[in-house]
Amino acid sequence: MDRLQSIEIFVKSVELGSFSAAAEAMGMSSQLVGKHIRTLEHSLGVQLINRTTRRQHLTDVGHRFYEHAKNILAEMSEATSMANEAQTTPTGKLRISAPISFGVNALAPLLPIYMQRYPDVIMEMSISNRMVDLIEEGFDVVFRVGELSDSGLIARELQPYRLILCASSDYLSAHSPILHPSDLQQHECLSFSHTTLRNHWEFLTPEGSMTIDIKGHFIVDSGEALMAAAVAGAGIILQPSELVMPAIQEGKLVEILPNFPVPTRPMHLLYPQDRRMTPKLRSFIDFTLEFFAPDGSNSKQ
Repeated sequence: MDRLQSIEIFVKSVELGSFSAAAEAMGMSSQLVGKHIRTLEHSLGVQLINRTTRRQHLTDVGHRFYEHAKNILAEMSEATSMANEAQTTPTGKLRISAPISFGVNALAPLLPIYMQRYPDVIMEMSISNRMVDLIEEGFDVVFRVGELSDSGLIARELQPYRLILCASSDYLSAHSPILHPSDLQQHECLSFSHTTLRNHWEFLTPEGSMTIDIKGHFIVDSGEALMAAAVAGAGIILQPSELVMPAIQEGKLVEILPNFPVPTRPMHLLYPQDRRMTPKLRSFIDFTLEFFAPDGSNSKQ
C-alpha cells in the first residue's frame, strides 16, 4: 500500500474520530481504512491507535506521530499547490537580450506593463549589439535585427526595423541641399561601425534600389553617440526610428529624403526550439506580439 496514503487516512481517522467517518469522507470502506492503518502500524513497528468496538484513542507514540504526520501532509499540500501554480502562473527569472537602440527606446519603456501584470517574474535584460549565443549564454529570448541564419531557433516575426535619415537644421542650413540620395556623397555622413551601414547606405528610388558609398570623419559603435553628434551639427545619420523620432518631434533633428526610404530590416524574437514553453516564456512572447507584431504575424524556423 501507498504509505503516504496510509498516513493521510490515519490523520483523517484521528481528526474525525472514527474509521467509519474517515471512510465516508475519503470514499472508501471502513475495512479498507482499517487495513491501511494496520499496514502503517506494521511498517512502523508500533501501535498508533487503541480501538475497541465503541471508541478509539491514540497511544502516546500515536499522538506524536499524528502531530508530525499532519504537518507533513500540510507541507505536501502546499508544495503540490506551488507546483501546480507554477504550471499556470509566470514566475522565476526571464533573461532577455535586445539591440541597444530597440532595447533602450522601444522595449524598456514597455517593461513596467509586463512587470505589473506578472509580479512574480524577475526580468534580466542584456542590452548589446553583439550577436549573442542564446543557448550558450543562457538567454530565454533574444531580439534580433537582420536576416536570420539557419540556427534551429524558433523565430517570431516582429515589426520591421525602420531606419531614418536625419540631421540637425543647423547642419542642413550650412551645407548644400540634399534632394537625392546621390547628394549624400558630398556630405559628412556619420556611420555606425557594427553593420554594413558603416560604408554604404541603401535607398529605394523610383528606378529601384540604390546604394550610396558614404564618407565621414566619425565612426562609432553607439547609436546614442551618433545622435548626440548629429544634434550638435556634426553631420548626417541613418539610425532606427525608435532612437531618432523623439529628437525629430522635438525639432532637434530633421528627417531627410522621406520620399527615398531606406529598406526596412527584418526583426524577430528568437527562443529555443526544444525549450519547454513555461508560463513566463509564453507570457513574454504574447506580450511582445501585443506591441510589436506585424500585420499577419507568423512564426518560422
